[in-house]
Amino acid sequence: MELTTEIKKYLDRSVLCWLATSSQDAIPNVSPKEIFTHYKEDCIIIANIASPQTVINIKNNNNVCVSFVDVLVQKGFQLKGKAVIIKKNEPEFDEIEPLLLEMTKGVFPFSSVLKITIDQSKEILAPRYLFYPNTTEEEQIERAKKAYNL
Repeated sequence: MELTTEIKKYLDRSVLCWLATSSQDAIPNVSPKEIFTHYKEDCIIIANIASPQTVINIKNNNNVCVSFVDVLVQKGFQLKGKAVIIKKNEPEFDEIEPLLLEMTKGVFPFSSVLKITIDQSKEILAPRYLFYPNTTEEEQIERAKKAYNL
């Protein structure tokens, strides 16, 4: 599935994404990720900074779900797909590393990357947009700023 302009927009505006994995025994694990971006037409890449359980789970079950939301607009996406772990000694790592290093500014070392090929997408909307369809993004931003004391 190709990542749309809309998905990329919200991915770029999100500070964190949440990566859900599941162990071989179907025990769920959700982990926040700070360094991530879109890659090629159908992938998301995430720097593996400190996620040993995520890596173990992906090795045993590569089905994953990534969610991200612009916290002020309160819109985003849930994406599902298959993950692979790309290690430093693999050729594709050399292509991916500069994209993530630019984001880390050298602060977070990483020796592998989680590359997720997306199969499905679903929009995430704050309930207000559903219950009050005339809600504008500007109104939602003002509500969020008040709620977060910004």
